[in-house]
Amino acid sequence: MNLKRLLLSLSLVSLLAPLCVSAQSISAAQMQQFKSLPKAQQEALARQYGVDLDQVQGPSGSNGSTVRQAISVVEPLQSDNTENGGDRKPTKEEQAFAEKNNGLQPFGYELFEGKPSTFAPITEVPVPTNYTLGPGDELKVQLWGQDNRQWSLTVSRDGTIDIPEHGPINVAGLSFQQARDEISRLVSEQYIGVKAVVSLGELRSVRVFVLGEARTPGSFSVSSLSTIITALYVSGGIRHTGSLRNIQLKRNGKVVHTLDLYELLLKGDTSGDARLQAGDAIFIPAVGPRVGIDGEVYRPALYELDGATSLQDLVNLAGGLTAQAYPQITRIERTNPEFLRIIAEADLTKATGKQARVKAGDRVSVASIANVTGQYIEISGAATRTGKFAWVPGMRVSSVIRNLDADLLPMADINFAAIVRTNPDTQQISVLSLQLKNAVSNLGGPADLVMHEKDQLLLFADESKGDFEQSFLEKPEMGNGSDVARNRSGELARNRTDEQTDPQRFSRDALFNPVVKLLKAQATPQAPQQTMIISGPVRYPGEYPLPATGKVKDAIVMAGGLKDSALMLGAELARRILNADGVEQTRLQTVDLADAMNGQGNVALQSRDRLMVKSIPLFGATHTISLEGEVVYPGEYTFSDGETLSAVLQRAGGLTNNAFPRGSVFTREKLRQLEAQRLREAEQRLQGDLLGVQLEGDSFGGQNAQRVDEVKGLLDDVQSSRPVGRMVIDLQAVLSNSDYQSIRLQDGDSLTVPTIPQAVSVFGEVQFPTSHLHLAGLTVDDYLERSGGPTRQADENRVYVVKADGSVMLPEKSAWFGGRSQQLHPGDTVIMPIDVDRLNQLELWTNVSQVVYQMALGAAAVGNL
Repeated sequence: MNLKRLLLSLSLVSLLAPLCVSAQSISAAQMQQFKSLPKAQQEALARQYGVDLDQVQGPSGSNGSTVRQAISVVEPLQSDNTENGGDRKPTKEEQAFAEKNNGLQPFGYELFEGKPSTFAPITEVPVPTNYTLGPGDELKVQLWGQDNRQWSLTVSRDGTIDIPEHGPINVAGLSFQQARDEISRLVSEQYIGVKAVVSLGELRSVRVFVLGEARTPGSFSVSSLSTIITALYVSGGIRHTGSLRNIQLKRNGKVVHTLDLYELLLKGDTSGDARLQAGDAIFIPAVGPRVGIDGEVYRPALYELDGATSLQDLVNLAGGLTAQAYPQITRIERTNPEFLRIIAEADLTKATGKQARVKAGDRVSVASIANVTGQYIEISGAATRTGKFAWVPGMRVSSVIRNLDADLLPMADINFAAIVRTNPDTQQISVLSLQLKNAVSNLGGPADLVMHEKDQLLLFADESKGDFEQSFLEKPEMGNGSDVARNRSGELARNRTDEQTDPQRFSRDALFNPVVKLLKAQATPQAPQQTMIISGPVRYPGEYPLPATGKVKDAIVMAGGLKDSALMLGAELARRILNADGVEQTRLQTVDLADAMNGQGNVALQSRDRLMVKSIPLFGATHTISLEGEVVYPGEYTFSDGETLSAVLQRAGGLTNNAFPRGSVFTREKLRQLEAQRLREAEQRLQGDLLGVQLEGDSFGGQNAQRVDEVKGLLDDVQSSRPVGRMVIDLQAVLSNSDYQSIRLQDGDSLTVPTIPQAVSVFGEVQFPTSHLHLAGLTVDDYLERSGGPTRQADENRVYVVKADGSVMLPEKSAWFGGRSQQLHPGDTVIMPIDVDRLNQLELWTNVSQVVYQMALGAAAVGNL
């Protein structure tokens, strides 16, 4: 024995030499020889030749077995929401299939669905003792006792394994337990004091075929322990057109086994599974007859039938009936021999109904029990808890709404609620107005109405309160200076859901709309529709149910109450009546609103009345004018109707000594709106002209490109201009000349009085647009020359002057100017326009230029103050 080990050690010298270079160059047989040495000898040899044992053996456990990483051979089908933990999104084929079957999906196909990711066989399977050995299987033998070594014995093609120092023995066809017993016996006979532990290493792989309606048909390499279910999993599952109840295992062209997957899916029974052999074919035929079932069952789906199936069998396949099922009515939709869809009914509480046969293509629907039909009241709207609640005779509103803060949403209207009551005899509804705050604070009082069976309590949102809460949450400093209060309001805003913070969902229009429609639908000649319309200065005008009391006060409270602009002297009530000839006419009636709100009125509302609350004339109408600049007391002044500018200036103390009345800028809101409209029209026309110039194409010398640039420049000027709304006035004449036309003020007017200027400005197509110090005796041409003269695009024949008061004068045509040699005054502006004759748009672009320059000068006059 020692001689053998010596020889083995000498042979390992050549074995360990390559290890100094790379452990990857060692053969499996050499590595097995090295591992068979005792641990101490392995360490000594490794130290002698400078080899790392971890590098030689690789990552291993205490027994030297390599830790293997599991290989996933099937990946789940990709989807948009599986990463977020959601269900897989159906494919287009599955969606079309579901639409065709009214949303029902076939049962059981999701169990195996996937796509193969590798062709590696599944080997991580426990080995049973009755496993039959064959070529390719690996047996691992661990010797221990007087001799410690490990053998890896692979079954050869002739079915033998080669045991060292003994020779080959035949193990093919033996079970794993038989082979283990035989090897243990041989070791105990050959080696005294040595015992053997036998285990299975690598298993042989077999190639099988998965054909028919498989999701990924083809040949697959699986381990020798694989079964039909394993192969179905490896192949990615079965298509929806394949059968789950008749899966065939074919061997040598014959069906040797069939598998019904419903036994596995519904009972967890794998006894019908079968072990595979090399060359086996798993054939998935087309799906058999299917029946759909939905409604009150636990697993609504399409189920494949296997022979004669009763209605009770189908319900059992679907998991049974739910607690909400109504088995007395089970509808069966079926195609008759004439290919027409008919509906039959069955009673699952009776034997005949349970034993009714279902056929291919049937659609079974199990009805649900009816909703609660009595002994309840219902709460809807801005309540923290809505729905149906138990009704007890004698209960009041305060029995269901006990605390306004706890039982209502923050946006709820605590002053008004409504009760929709159903007459049990006629099934007609009526509406009662409810003073909610008084009902809760005065228990059992007149406002605390008694609730009847099936009453519906409508709780509305105060829309104005919702607007305030929104602004408060956006700007918490408005509500409370405390940081704690602000933090709490922000926390409440984050915790509230959209449903709780949307007052429109619980507005009067949203909650009353179905009630009004029902009142109109139930109207008859003997019972006219109980609706009315309220308009005018009420908080929520519109169409409302007629209050059961018929009082004007209740109708106005229903509409949210009166606004402060309401005229209490009288409201107008329009009523449609029939005359003696049966023709409907309108009769007008005046209602004393003050008496009606105090409960003293004697007018009772009737069907389809229209109540119009009048507004106080000119209520809250304040007209203001802004005085700025060189005014003794500038500010925003309120003026009475018909008051003039001179009167307001007199109230403001007049002008200061530095005022320049000739250059005052008077603007009016209506004129500003008109200018804005003109700018929009000019912009649209310029955009059209620009498109026309661009479509003409370039011409010789690039003249068309230059025209495009010029039009773009005008368009940019128009788009950047802001309307001012200036109106030309002679402020000096307004103040001193009694014959000058009086300027009646309008709301939004503004007057800006500048200081005495010292400059004359030159703008437009000149070399250097700027402002020059005014010097007496200088003419238009003098100022143009001081700005460098005109450019090549300038139109020298259309030079115009914008006077300090905003008026425009043309020096070439004005006799008052006496030509362009006329002297200018401080505050005047000379404009050199662009030459637009060559652009074929003289009239439009000239007007546009003048509008743009005039607006710019007006804005500049205001901005320079």
